[in-house]
Amino acid sequence: MRDPVGIQRLSDAKLPMPVWEFVTMVACMIALNALAIDIMLPALGEIGEHFALAEENDQQLVLFAYILGFGAPQLIFGPVSDRFGRKALLNLSLIGYALAGFACMAAPTFGLLLLARFTQGVFASGVRVIGVSVVRDLMAGRAMAKVMSLVMTVFMIVPIIAPAIGQSIMVFADWRWTFGVTAIGAIALMAWTHFRLPETLAEADRQKLNVAKVGKSFWTVLTTRMTCGYMAASGVIFGSLFAFIAASEQIFDDVFERGEQFALWFAIIAGSLALSNFSNSRLVERTGMRRISHTVLIIFIIMSAVTAITMSIVGPNLYVFLPLFCVVFGCFGMMGANFSAIAMEAQGNIAGTASAVYGFSTSFVATIFGYIVASRFDGSVVPIMIGFVCLGLGSLVIITYTEKGKLFGIGEGKEGEV
Repeated sequence: MRDPVGIQRLSDAKLPMPVWEFVTMVACMIALNALAIDIMLPALGEIGEHFALAEENDQQLVLFAYILGFGAPQLIFGPVSDRFGRKALLNLSLIGYALAGFACMAAPTFGLLLLARFTQGVFASGVRVIGVSVVRDLMAGRAMAKVMSLVMTVFMIVPIIAPAIGQSIMVFADWRWTFGVTAIGAIALMAWTHFRLPETLAEADRQKLNVAKVGKSFWTVLTTRMTCGYMAASGVIFGSLFAFIAASEQIFDDVFERGEQFALWFAIIAGSLALSNFSNSRLVERTGMRRISHTVLIIFIIMSAVTAITMSIVGPNLYVFLPLFCVVFGCFGMMGANFSAIAMEAQGNIAGTASAVYGFSTSFVATIFGYIVASRFDGSVVPIMIGFVCLGLGSLVIITYTEKGKLFGIGEGKEGEV
């Protein structure tokens, strides 16, 4: 039987601060990742022109270099945090993130900019591992899914406003300051967590840091059916998210000729994701993680196909595309938190390692598939949407196999979660 923490309620958790502050703090930790991605989206064109890039799609490498750096280091940060605790590693990661942001500002060549972005991704991965681990230290199951949904709701404020901040920065300064703001944000967060967040991993719960112990922890994560299955499914489906983010500036500029209004349209789409995350936080304790996420995954596939067919018929019409795509994009809000909570449910004693493996695997897989789909951009949204359908089907196949054909929580206990 699955770990009974699956039905834990948020009211059972003992938080070191008010719920609203805890949610906001963890959201800010995870949002540093979104800030580093979204604030510079309006600047991609200027970056490409500044470095005289030969291919327009090469500007997407500023995003993918960061995401690539974000992946593998989590495998180190996780076990280290399980051994030495969360606070010291969080401070180190925030300092490194800030320094890398300033390095992006000073990069004299495109290659060095990509190196600085890669480095910033490395330290962002440490912040992300700590953020998820802190939540898992204090709660699990539906309580964790609820908190992570609330976290993602607050977190989504960043992608909603970050492009607008980026465009505003470029009114008064050049594109380099879109990276400078990320560094300033990390410094502010470090001050907040230093004074308000206690160490959440007790000495008695810390794991030995040796090859055998770390190897055993990794093996435990990789041989837990639900953890491994939902980790793979998340990586595949979130390739769609990365693909859209990478190609978004080109989509609104080249396809719809609304580049000057990019921040507005991106905010509307991101708002649909925030609304979805908030809805999930209200529903998940009552309805269950599997019933929600499996249903929404199927809706995602159907609506992606509808969007691809519709846009191939009507052509580049923003007012037709926008409502359809908001439904598609909003589906991520009811998949991400639930997939993560299901995957982490059985990993309470090694939350740092499990969070690291989950973060590395999902970001690595999503980066590969995201780049493949985004690079197919040809001046139309149709190839992107076809990629969405393919990735959605791939994720559904993985989950169906993981759940042994029993979707929507069927056959998994009284409430479908234990």
